[in-house]
Amino acid sequence: MTEGTSTEQQPKVLFTITEEHLDTGLRGYPVGHCRTSAVSPDLGVTYVGYTLWDLADLPGEDVVYLLLEKELPTPEQARAFKDEMARRSAIDPRVFDALRALPKDGHPMEWLIAGLALLGMTGKTNDFREDARNLIARISTLVAAIYRIREGWGDPIAPRHDLPLHENFVHMLGMDDASPVLADLLRLFYVLHMDHGGGNLSTFVGKSVASGKADMYASIASAMAALYGPRHGRANQECLQFVKSIGTSEKAAVEKRVRGILDSGGLVFGFGHAVLRQEDPRAKIQYAFGQEHFPENELVKTALALREVVPPILKENPKIANPYPNVDAVSGSLLTAAGLTDPEYYTLLFGWSRVAGIAAQIVDERIVPGKKDGFPIYRPKYIAQGQPPRERAK
Repeated sequence: MTEGTSTEQQPKVLFTITEEHLDTGLRGYPVGHCRTSAVSPDLGVTYVGYTLWDLADLPGEDVVYLLLEKELPTPEQARAFKDEMARRSAIDPRVFDALRALPKDGHPMEWLIAGLALLGMTGKTNDFREDARNLIARISTLVAAIYRIREGWGDPIAPRHDLPLHENFVHMLGMDDASPVLADLLRLFYVLHMDHGGGNLSTFVGKSVASGKADMYASIASAMAALYGPRHGRANQECLQFVKSIGTSEKAAVEKRVRGILDSGGLVFGFGHAVLRQEDPRAKIQYAFGQEHFPENELVKTALALREVVPPILKENPKIANPYPNVDAVSGSLLTAAGLTDPEYYTLLFGWSRVAGIAAQIVDERIVPGKKDGFPIYRPKYIAQGQPPRERAK
């Protein structure tokens, strides 16, 4: 990317930028290192070297610990970390008072962005590591409160320190009578969506804002604003709408419907990935969950039929590099089957899951041995265009 200054030790060229690379969204441009996760064409997403197959059965707290500490916890460390997260999970009541004043027709993600700012106003320490742990612990309390206040379900419910993270989340939603499958699905959803390399839009935006020494809460709020955009975080909602539109799980009828959509210039949602060249392991894990827990649910059956029908159809187009299902193909159907039936909240749940990964990456970039303020502020160059020299008429 740069020329060396010494003929004896030239820096390694990672990427050569040409004019054709401008205005293409920085896709694939190396800009830094990521210590929490990686995305490869063959393995999909890995966390600190572990495949998601290795991690999918773990408590969410253990995977958060992995991203923060770069090692899985011992049993003793796991117990201590769960206790620590529980102790940190309470929210200043003024946050709830402010949430009650928000317009009910605001999108749940707009509520989340506002809520994160409120958490910062009432509880930030201006220490990135400390604020990361507080925010990761409090995000479940905040998201559950958003559900309850916005939906008119009642006052926020205080967290219980004796419950694991995801059972506690279900408790704070006020859904204690729900099937245990809901808590297990939310645990799985949380783990699978927690991180996705360093260059996805929300993570990149959060780290960029933090590079200007904005606090953790403001940085994560900016990341959630990026996630709110339909090009980034709303895919699971669109995929659920697509699955519902198919209207059948009978494979011949599904194929006819999909071909009709494509022939008319429509889109098939939940298939393809910018990096992967096989079925997303996160999708495989979720499909298996659906087959085990919701084998007769019509939405899940339709999603499973699409899994078989769509890839062969997409393979007929040589321009499609990855015709296989991604993580969004079935997640909305599973959430609906488990009792969270309003897709408007699915991006909120995505954000709830992703906070830990983004916060861990911000800590890695802001607390760097030998660098007082961490890595430098993000400052890419833009080339002027359409700006010839001018003078005002006299």
